[in-house]
Amino acid sequence: MNQFTRSDFGPDFKWGVAISAFQNEGAHDAHGKGVSIWDAFTARKGKIKDGTHARSACTFYELYLDDIALAKEMGFDVFRFSLSWPRIMPNGTGAVNQAGIDFYHRVIDACLAAGLEPYVTLYHWDLPQTLEHKGGWCHRGTVFAFESFAAVCARAYGHKVKNWLVLNEPFGFTSLGYMLGVHAPGKFGLSYFLPAVHHVALAQAEGGRAVRAEAPDARIGTTYSCSQIIPYTNNQNDLQAARRADALFNRLFIEPALGMGYPTDAFPLLKRIERRYALWRDWEKLPFNFDFIGLQNYFPLVVRYNAFMPYVQVSEVKARYRQVPLTALGWEISGQGMYSILQQFAAYKGVKEIMVTESGAAFNDVLQNGEVDDAGRIAYFREYLDAVLLAKRSGVPVTGYLVWTLTDNFEWAEGYKARFGLVHVDFENQQRTLKQSGKWFRELLKQPVRKGVQQL
Repeated sequence: MNQFTRSDFGPDFKWGVAISAFQNEGAHDAHGKGVSIWDAFTARKGKIKDGTHARSACTFYELYLDDIALAKEMGFDVFRFSLSWPRIMPNGTGAVNQAGIDFYHRVIDACLAAGLEPYVTLYHWDLPQTLEHKGGWCHRGTVFAFESFAAVCARAYGHKVKNWLVLNEPFGFTSLGYMLGVHAPGKFGLSYFLPAVHHVALAQAEGGRAVRAEAPDARIGTTYSCSQIIPYTNNQNDLQAARRADALFNRLFIEPALGMGYPTDAFPLLKRIERRYALWRDWEKLPFNFDFIGLQNYFPLVVRYNAFMPYVQVSEVKARYRQVPLTALGWEISGQGMYSILQQFAAYKGVKEIMVTESGAAFNDVLQNGEVDDAGRIAYFREYLDAVLLAKRSGVPVTGYLVWTLTDNFEWAEGYKARFGLVHVDFENQQRTLKQSGKWFRELLKQPVRKGVQQL
């Protein structure tokens, strides 16, 4: 495996960590915060694998100064976090909760005081439950509500925050929440998924325009979960199945933003959006000129044709059956997958800059004698950063790498057992312990950056 230094990535390359409001903050009903769809979902029996909830999470609401200090101690220069929509606007629209506004001012000010550049995500999955009662992302009114929320946030923080991310992983929360039902709000089927897709695609553009109107000098991006799609065989059925999977996992939201419409060439079923859910002016509203995009890649997907799978006729060939290296969640570890997806998204003419806004791995970490030896996670980061560096040297405009995540947290439907953090959290007492992977980043990032070195 190649060895690299911080200087190999260049003096302007951004290094950071990423967290999210619901997974980290806790304080679920403090100081006027409203109920989110995830508050409601975690209260339903059997929805979270370990039977837990995020009412406390890792108490970032109280311990944000400590966590920001940990990020700084490891040498990072970017701190990505999200704004809780129901903490700022408890009912999704209308009244603004000043206590929520004030909390994020404190977080932003703490980042700036520590020398960390705040990257603010507007929507990381915690839709206000009052909007879900009206249909959530299946209802067009949520687009207008989100536009208003984005404007409120940009107006409040735009003079301090330069870098904004509109949505976190739109395919993730629409497919898992409105098609498969395994994430909040727990809905199943195409009749929910297709309108949710369209309204979220509109929201990513309208949210970007709202931020631009309030903060004209902002750098505005959005993030996409993405995976290299690999056909199991080279027969025609598997190749076509891979095209359909790629249309859903990788193309579904980036192409409307670029003015290309939905990828109906590979997945004709998406034409139903145009027939049933789109208005004639929507095609003008879908594009937005993002300054950069965030890619979030964890694993590749090997797929095959399955005639019995409704609509998509695609099945995943699970990594655990293919004798490949795995994380604790059974996800394949593949630097080649990261390299491939960076190349794929860089090929779009409208993509000017790419940042890896999430990358990380869950392992079965054990705290022993005040240490967490997570050699597997270090090997993961070496492999994926090798891939990022190779892509950068090949001409991909990749400008940063943000680790998922700073601290172990509430990992959605997995609960607390899936540990991704560079910092171990004892959820009984909220004690933080820097893992060996955190110390590895500290050593990497303390290296002096050689200015003016010609990059290969």
